[in-house]
Amino acid sequence: MTPAIDAHVRLDTHPTHPSAVQAVLTGSQAHVAVMALEAADWSAAATNVLVLARIDHEEPYWAADAAKHLIAEGITVEITPRLQEAIDEEWTWANYPMPWCTRSEIRAVSNQAQKIHDDIRHGQLLIHAHAHDGHTTIAVGTYLHPSGKSVYLHGEDHLRQIADIFDSPAKALLAFEKAHSAEMHPGPAPLTDTDAPPSKRAPSATSPQPSPNPSALSRRPSPSTWPIPATTTRSSTPSSKRTASSKSGAPGTTTPLSPTTNRSPCASSSTTTPGPVTRSGPSPRTKHRSATACGT
Repeated sequence: MTPAIDAHVRLDTHPTHPSAVQAVLTGSQAHVAVMALEAADWSAAATNVLVLARIDHEEPYWAADAAKHLIAEGITVEITPRLQEAIDEEWTWANYPMPWCTRSEIRAVSNQAQKIHDDIRHGQLLIHAHAHDGHTTIAVGTYLHPSGKSVYLHGEDHLRQIADIFDSPAKALLAFEKAHSAEMHPGPAPLTDTDAPPSKRAPSATSPQPSPNPSALSRRPSPSTWPIPATTTRSSTPSSKRTASSKSGAPGTTTPLSPTTNRSPCASSSTTTPGPVTRSGPSPRTKHRSATACGT
């Protein structure tokens, strides 16, 4: 049996930032829990106070995952009722451009996008140039660690993916310039509202503002989504309005850099499932029951 550690972690929804999770630590060995949470990409907000803020609004899921690991280490964890409600809620993006993905596949796509976001934010991935392909932002960059590869990035926020890999920055830039010379700009693209730190995010119609109503604190905003480049005909037309998604749509038009570029990260599914119901309110997202394709 794992010996108990004198540390108590209280997990709750963040008081001002929708979907973010806050951890308050107490106990003579609270530093042990601090190190464990920082290793899981939680950020220190104050002494023994950490925050988990992600671009994919999956904080409740990853907070539950962190709680399991802390408990396994012998640390006491308390999860507030409103955070538990957010953890238990089944939801998915309205108008998701890859509607054939299961809920777990959607989470895997956004987790990869989160890693790219963190690599850029921590200076591990240097962006050389960016462009807009008519649908979304594309970019080319290089990982700065030894033997780091150069990558072609497609998409924004929770949909950003590595679409191609190159052996050198020169090869990556030449290919990028050949495909997007007319729209190419040096350096990284301007931050989206989701990319920006919470304190610098501008209010928007799709991002609910802080509310004194506790039930509103766990609501997740739905930033704009865009179609990924693909040869399949199942990508959807970008729209700022979040409504029920459809499995039909116009094909993407982005020019691939190589024959193997722009493959969908999700496996195609031929199973027909009931259409999702769009939930009304300040956080327009789609809620699923466990029987739907996006249920886990």
